[in-house]
Amino acid sequence: MTAYHFPLLIKQLLATPIAQRSRNDIVYDDRVRFGYPTLVERIGRLGSALTRLGVARGSTVAVLDWDSHRYLEAYFAVPMLGATLMKTNIRLSPEQIAYTLDHAEAETLLVNVDFLPLIHEIRAHLPRVKRLICLAEDGKVPPELDWAGEYEALLAAGDPAHAFPEFDENTRATLFYTTGTTGLPKGVSFSHRDLVLHSLTALATLSQSGENASFSRNEVYMPLTPMFHAHAWGFPYIATLCGWKQVYPGRYEPSKLVNLFRKEGVTFSHCVPTVLHLVLSAPAAQDADFGGWKVVIGGSALSRALCRQALARNIDIFSGYGMSETCPLLSLGQIKSDVAQDIADPQARHEREVDIRVGAGLPALLTQMQVVGADMQPVPVDGVSVGEVVVRAPYLTQGYMKNPDASSALWEGGWLHTGDIGRLDADGYLHLVDRAKDVIKSGGEWVSSIDLEDAISQVAGVSEVAVIGVPDAKWGERPMALVVPRAGDAPLDADTVRSHLAALADAGTISKYAIPERILLVDHIDKTSVGKLDKKRLRERYQQN
Repeated sequence: MTAYHFPLLIKQLLATPIAQRSRNDIVYDDRVRFGYPTLVERIGRLGSALTRLGVARGSTVAVLDWDSHRYLEAYFAVPMLGATLMKTNIRLSPEQIAYTLDHAEAETLLVNVDFLPLIHEIRAHLPRVKRLICLAEDGKVPPELDWAGEYEALLAAGDPAHAFPEFDENTRATLFYTTGTTGLPKGVSFSHRDLVLHSLTALATLSQSGENASFSRNEVYMPLTPMFHAHAWGFPYIATLCGWKQVYPGRYEPSKLVNLFRKEGVTFSHCVPTVLHLVLSAPAAQDADFGGWKVVIGGSALSRALCRQALARNIDIFSGYGMSETCPLLSLGQIKSDVAQDIADPQARHEREVDIRVGAGLPALLTQMQVVGADMQPVPVDGVSVGEVVVRAPYLTQGYMKNPDASSALWEGGWLHTGDIGRLDADGYLHLVDRAKDVIKSGGEWVSSIDLEDAISQVAGVSEVAVIGVPDAKWGERPMALVVPRAGDAPLDADTVRSHLAALADAGTISKYAIPERILLVDHIDKTSVGKLDKKRLRERYQQN
C-alpha cells in the first residue's frame, strides 16, 4: 500500500526537462528569454498567485492572449491547481466570445490589453466573471477596469515553490469551443489523463518517422497554430516534456515569423495551409533558406501545389489529421521506407511520396480507425471504397459540455464520428475525400471539393482556391470554384482553369462531371477563426448568385 500510484497529471510533464537539465530557452518574440528552471518557477508563482486570488479546484480560468510564454505557463499552472483552463478563441465574434465565456462558467480572465475594447463591449454579459488579470507588455495597467492585478506583479509576489496537489487524473484540465456548421459553439473538454496520453502517443508516433519528419531532442519549436485552438495541436506539452527550445511569436505577422525562424533556428512548426502560404509569400521569405524546417499541415487539405512549393524551399512538409474533439492528433503523413522503394522511376517515386505527404497519413499509435458505411460496418480496405471515418483512441473527448444530445451523436455506436468521408489503402494510409458537409452530390455522384481544389491549385497564377456546392435545378447540386489570382503573375481567367481541368479529365485524373460550370475570380476567400476555408459562409453567399 506504500507504492506510489503514478497519476497521469499534467504536472508530471515538467519532471523530465528538469531532471535532464535542459539548457534550452523559452522565447517570446524579441521580448523575453529564460530557461526551464525559470519556467518551472514561473508556473509555481502563477499557481500561487491564482490561489491567493481565489482560484481553486473546479474553478475555470480563461485566457485571452496571443501566443506567448504566459500562455505556456497557464497551460500548466491552471490545470495543475485542479482548475480548468478555458482557451478563448479571440477570433470569434464578440457575441460568440461572450457566450463561450459564460457557458464555460469562467470566473477569472487573463486579458491581454490588446483585447480591452472587446472586454468593454461584452463585460455586461459576463455575470460569472469575478476577476480580471491584466497582461501588459510594459507592465502598465489601464485604469478603466477593476483589475485584480497585473500578471508580472502577481508572479513577483507568488511562491516559486508552490505545492500543486495531486488528484484524480480524470479531472477536467482544459476546455475550448469549436464552431460547427449550425448552432452555437460547442465546448470540448479534456482531462489530465487525456492530455498526458496524447502527448506520449503523439511523441511516440513522431519517433516512427521513416523517409521524412525525423525528430530528436534538439528540436526548436515554434507554433503557427493559435494556442487557443486544440492545445496548439498538443505540441506545447510535447515540447516541454522533451525540453525543446520553444519560440512563441505573439501576434502572427508573416515577416516576423520568417525572422524568428532565422534568428532562433526553428526546426518544427505546424499550421493550416493559409498560414504557410502567407509565410512563403512574405517579402522576408524570398531569400530565406528553410532547410531543416519540418512543418505539419492540418485543419484543411494540403494541396500538391503548396506541398511542391514548400519542398522546393527545402521544407520537410507533411499532413497531420485530427479535429478539436480528438485532442487533436489522429494520423500523420509519414513515408514508410518500404512504400515507394520498388518504384524505379525517380519522378514516379517522388509523386508517390507527394501523395503520402498531402494525404491524411498513417493512424497514430494506439489509434483505432475505420471507414464505415451507413450501417456502421467497415467498407473494404482497397483504396477505393469510401465511407465515414470513425475512431477510438485513449485521449478523445468524452462529449460536449452541457450538450448530451450532441455528445450522443458524436459517440453513436461507441466510435467517435469525425464527419469526414475517406478511404483506407492497402498500405494503411487514410485518404480524405471530403467533409461530409462539404462533399458535393451532383446527379447521384459524389464530387470531392478537396480533389478539385488540389487540381485547380496547380494552375499557374492561382494563389488560393475554394470549391463549394451550389443548388442546381437539374443535378441537385453542382461544384462552383472561387479562385484568387496570385499577385504579380500573368493574368488568369476562368477559361484557363477550365482547360486545365478538362485536360485532367481526359487523362482520367478527375471525372468530367466534376468540372465546374462556374469558376469565379475573386479578391479573397472567407476563412474561419482558425484560418480554414469558411465554406459555410461561402455557400450562404453564393447559393443564390
